[in-house]
Parts: sequence; structure tokens; C-alpha cells
Amino acid sequence: MTSIRGKRYYGHDWYRKNEIDRFEGYYASVFYASFAALGLEIVPEDVSNAGRLDMAVKFNGQVYLFEFKVVEDEAEGKALAQIKEKKYADKYRSLNQPIHLIGVEFSKKARNIVAFTSKSPPMQTE
Repeated sequence: MTSIRGKRYYGHDWYRKNEIDRFEGYYASVFYASFAALGLEIVPEDVSNAGRLDMAVKFNGQVYLFEFKVVEDEAEGKALAQIKEKKYADKYRSLNQPIHLIGVEFSKKARNIVAFTSKSPPMQTE
């Protein structure tokens, strides 16, 4: 046991008792770090008039829109539904590139991905 400023720390117990994995930002940061390491163009917390998309990634002439959700146990479909409901793709239609909507859900219980759903709506031509 180690004492730091009056608090007791028992070796590596901090990682088991830490509740950061209950927040979507924790998982979003893992995705962000992975894409950033690849040198991709990333826009985290992409703001639109309807809200904030968790992450937009531009790669190889295509746009990937990510929404992350933490659920209790099983997939609920809320991540992809939010992208569609808030029409986050509208902001990128003027680029005239394929857009892919990606919803990722993480289970609090399993601490893992329980849903990775995607939809690629047809490109709109004017």
C-alpha cells in the first residue's frame, strides 16, 4: 500500500475501480487516437445546427460519420438513429463524396462493443 497525500492506493486497483469506461468519451478517445495515428483528417465533436456529432473522418474521398453510445447491456440502435435523426450528413453533402453513417454502441456490463452498425445513404445529386 502506498500513501499519497493522505489517500491509500493499493497497487493497480485504480483500473478496476475507475468508472471512466461508463462514459462515451472514453471509447471515442480510443477511436480518435487510432485514426489520428493513421494520419487521417478527423473532426471530433463536429458541430452542426442540430447538435454535435461525435466524430467525422475524411479519408480517400469519402466521409465517415461516427456516433458513440454507452448502453447498459445490449445494443439499442441509438447511435445510428441519432445520426439519421439529427441529419448530421447534411453538412457534408456539398462535398459530393460518399458518406457513411456509423453507430457504435458499448456495453457498460461487458465493457466492449455490442453494436457496430453502418448505413451508406445514396449520394444526392443536384
